[in-house]
Amino acid sequence: MMRMERSEGIAVTGSASSRRLAELYERHVGRAVALAALVGGDADAAEDIAHEAFIRTAGRLAGLRDPSAFDAYLRRTVVNLCRARARRALIERRYARWLAPRDNEIDLSHTEDRDVLWRALRELPHRQRAAVVLRYYEDLSEEQVADAMRCSPRAVNALVSRAMAALRERIREEERT
Repeated sequence: MMRMERSEGIAVTGSASSRRLAELYERHVGRAVALAALVGGDADAAEDIAHEAFIRTAGRLAGLRDPSAFDAYLRRTVVNLCRARARRALIERRYARWLAPRDNEIDLSHTEDRDVLWRALRELPHRQRAAVVLRYYEDLSEEQVADAMRCSPRAVNALVSRAMAALRERIREEERT
């Protein structure tokens, strides 16, 4: 049972639940940051997304159907927050294009292979990028990816297939230049 104390108007929880929450945080937030960086494509925002996802998931811990699946709930929340951020960024880019003409693209012909791959990955549509990251970086099965993305395993297979084809084409384009 959780003990609540009042100290200067601030609720302080019992030490056992605080330790449990701290353990959950230490166990899961590192992978959540890495997942957010890869799915979202923005390493600077990854920590904010991961922390927000942890706060949301931990706040609902008592109401989770299966509290032992905290990792899966956290992963789904990270993916959803990345999706929301991608939508917001798309709207901002459209608005910026409407305001001013787009500058010339940067010449990528002299970048290293991993930089080309990273850029190509960031250029993928959000759902394809999320599917590739969850499938290959997180090493999840198609069923687990489907659960995290709320789609069917066949949809995951199609998303990954299209993403890999787009990545191969982008890399070939870079090799030609």
